[in-house]
Amino acid sequence: MRIYTRTGDKGETGLFGGSRVRKDAPRVEAYGCVDELNAALGLAAASLDPEMRELDAVLAEIQSSLFDLGAELATPPDRAGTRLTKNLKVTAGADVEHLEQLIDRFEAALEPLTGFILPGGSHAAAALHVARAVARRAERRVVTLGASEPVNPALLHYLNRLSDLLFVLARTANRLAGVADVPWNAHG
Repeated sequence: MRIYTRTGDKGETGLFGGSRVRKDAPRVEAYGCVDELNAALGLAAASLDPEMRELDAVLAEIQSSLFDLGAELATPPDRAGTRLTKNLKVTAGADVEHLEQLIDRFEAALEPLTGFILPGGSHAAAALHVARAVARRAERRVVTLGASEPVNPALLHYLNRLSDLLFVLARTANRLAGVADVPWNAHG
């Protein structure tokens, strides 16, 4: 299989199921942001200290889930459930609940927040905060897509919870690295 196909040279790309759309179509923007989020998580995982194996395992699990989520977004509603797409995993409430369980588990080991914090601290925490911001952008792009086409509501719930989890994981990375969260100091 070749890396280049030349089929996108005119500004179009193929969706799952065969139809072609412009590369700036809302659906492509949405799954493109999810792909960018997945890459940001890969960078965050590469930034973890070796003893942060539990965080690494969680990020690997999320990256796999995001591949499924991206495939779901790359499938137009009229192609869902067809022979070609019947094996695609559809994001569901159980996926969102799993993220909530992870948030609760990691947050239980953190000091309660008494104010806002800035993205930063350890290198791993900063990378997780970048991933959190990309997750928020992906969520906004799915909202945009949903304004013109039907979207599985669980996708929005998942991305919303994921950004919360990434915030908690960034704080966890700081705690494990022995680095304090960076407090926001209003007006300097």
